[in-house]
Amino acid sequence: MKAIVYHEYGSPDVLKCEETEKPVPRDGEVLIKVRAASVNPLDWRLMKGKPSILRIFFGLRKPRQSRPGVDVAGEVEAVGTNVTQFKAGDEVFGACRGAFAEYACTAASKVAMKPDNVTFEQAASVNVAGLTALQGLRDKGKIQPGSKILVNGAAGGVGTFAVQIAKSFGAHVTGVCSTRNIDMVRSIGADEVIDYTQNDFTTSSQRFDLILDCVGNHSFSECRRVLNPNGRLVGVGAPHDPSMVLLLAQMIKELLLSVFVSQKAVMFIAKSSQDDLTLLGELIATGKLEPVIDRRYGLSEVADAVRHVEEGHARGKVIIDFASAHGLSTAARDCETRRALPD
Repeated sequence: MKAIVYHEYGSPDVLKCEETEKPVPRDGEVLIKVRAASVNPLDWRLMKGKPSILRIFFGLRKPRQSRPGVDVAGEVEAVGTNVTQFKAGDEVFGACRGAFAEYACTAASKVAMKPDNVTFEQAASVNVAGLTALQGLRDKGKIQPGSKILVNGAAGGVGTFAVQIAKSFGAHVTGVCSTRNIDMVRSIGADEVIDYTQNDFTTSSQRFDLILDCVGNHSFSECRRVLNPNGRLVGVGAPHDPSMVLLLAQMIKELLLSVFVSQKAVMFIAKSSQDDLTLLGELIATGKLEPVIDRRYGLSEVADAVRHVEEGHARGKVIIDFASAHGLSTAARDCETRRALPD
């Protein structure tokens, strides 16, 4: 089978389309024939090994995990022992290491059934961005009907989910984005939009119950100016190329400040949840949530897809498309063509 791999840290040029063995599901796993995957900032951060603290967990000199991609949608090809929830032919979506491949294995607990009227591309966009938005708003942000919410980075992967999910909770939503994305952010439900190239939201006269920060370009002290007395800042994003020392110092400072004031700052990473994946799938199926897809790439174009996300201006989600025309995926044909070209 064809898969994207990398054997050293570096730019997207280290990503290669190679022939690898088809995996076999172990106990509690399912083997997925991948139909679509999506790119996250996590992919390029792991690829580059930055910030450097990541290398402690993923390999100091060379990456131990050489297969990128964590968002997947596809068909169950086979199941391992003790898997009773799924069977061959089921259409699923969720989390899967090494999703940029024709086949990949993952724990059955990390995927959910895909609703019939949800496309594979839509489903593939959900795992990281959708879970981050949902859990950030609901669990950490304590969102309520009528809450005034600001989403900083409303045009990105997490942001486009967050705007729509917040609206589904009955909140009043203000999105922060660049000039070119104002109309799009309004179209997905934002009640108000702030153009960050023209105005700094931390100097606004408005007050918010919750700020979901997908960018990390303002400190808690700055955000406190526009938070209500018991408001919350939920941080789910980091600066594009942060210094690890400065980032940790800033986080510690904000968490300490949060102890002594009524407003709270919370930093979190989404947790895998089959129930939450199912909920997000139902929201898409019923039309309450529509994933925003920026661009689509074939398997041989993953380096270009990751490069686009790394630049930091993707609108919504970037999809890796495994569309099949005659039994052989477009991605596979792309890889074959690439291998046939002279060096």
